[in-house]
Amino acid sequence: MLLCFRTPATFSFRCRPILLPPAFSPALVQTGRRYRIHLNCADSSNGHPLNAVSKLDGKEDKSDGDTTGGTTLSIIVIGASGDLAKKKIFPALFALYYDNCLPEYFTVFGYSRSKMSDKELRTAISQTLTCRIDQRENCSGKMDKFLQRCFYHPGQYGSNQDFAELHNKLQKKEGGKLSNRLFYLSIPPNVFVEVVSSASTSASSPNGWTRVIVEKPFGRDSESSAQLTTSLKKYLQEEQIFRIDHYLGKELVENLSVLRFSNLIFEPLWSRKYIRSVQFVFSEDFGTEGRGYFDSYGIIRDIMQNHLLQILALFAMEAPVSLDAEDIRNEKVKVLRSMRKLKLEDVVIGQYKGHQIDGKTKPSYTDDPLVSKTA
Repeated sequence: MLLCFRTPATFSFRCRPILLPPAFSPALVQTGRRYRIHLNCADSSNGHPLNAVSKLDGKEDKSDGDTTGGTTLSIIVIGASGDLAKKKIFPALFALYYDNCLPEYFTVFGYSRSKMSDKELRTAISQTLTCRIDQRENCSGKMDKFLQRCFYHPGQYGSNQDFAELHNKLQKKEGGKLSNRLFYLSIPPNVFVEVVSSASTSASSPNGWTRVIVEKPFGRDSESSAQLTTSLKKYLQEEQIFRIDHYLGKELVENLSVLRFSNLIFEPLWSRKYIRSVQFVFSEDFGTEGRGYFDSYGIIRDIMQNHLLQILALFAMEAPVSLDAEDIRNEKVKVLRSMRKLKLEDVVIGQYKGHQIDGKTKPSYTDDPLVSKTA
């Protein structure tokens, strides 16, 4: 299951049949007539891709089914040197390629402020690519072919000139074909608008569609989120914008609806009559590791108000009338509206503390060079 937010109030929804893997085993403990479910949301990914699909932006769809020539897809990862790009986005793109889900003619460009060559980018992302979907042959061969399609262009986020130079490189790779371009913004929201402004002005597709994937968080609060949407719409139509929470592509989250509504054991027991409490545990075996934006956004904005609230809504919602996007959205909203307001005295806040695991020292939060020592 993959959810791609279209507007602040609605989202696009794409679903595929999923079998529960043998490793999926939430703890179920009986206490009297009730049960306690312990759902561990550890940071593990199944490698399935994030794939934004929508109607063309007011243009005739000339690319559907065309893998023989005439159409090419350029995927530009903005913030390519960052943690999310290396750990999630590039592996997801490789998973698409490995599963033959990308068109015959495609190119992946990394773009960020860091100085880096094509070879250095390939070396960096090769360390996170893996054929974990299955164990088919030719994994290393496909990995090499994928890396040969990955390139890098350094530039400032608000520079029209740098994006114009990127545009020239893209055109050379596109070779005069009908070009569709997808920009994935793996960057903090405070630079979304300047990137979109420069990209739409200097690097939009001259003859195909141009779309932008915006990663969470969508602003610091409701007001800034609305302002962000207004600013993006100065340069893009709503149909060109996809707001994505990458956590919803994880295997555990994908299987949650199947566990709830298609499991003959759990489905009749999934109610407050039999479940006393539910705990969502978000655990990681690493610290911030260069994710310095934590210092300004914090773990609550980065994790709780998107990742964990989405899981909570999927976990607690009633069965939707259909798998239509609006029906699922309505059931999730019912859950959020029925929640009690959180009180500050019920919240315990802490920081990552330095420790050792298997003889390896893990730095504390304030040891991160991107984090203030007085944080």
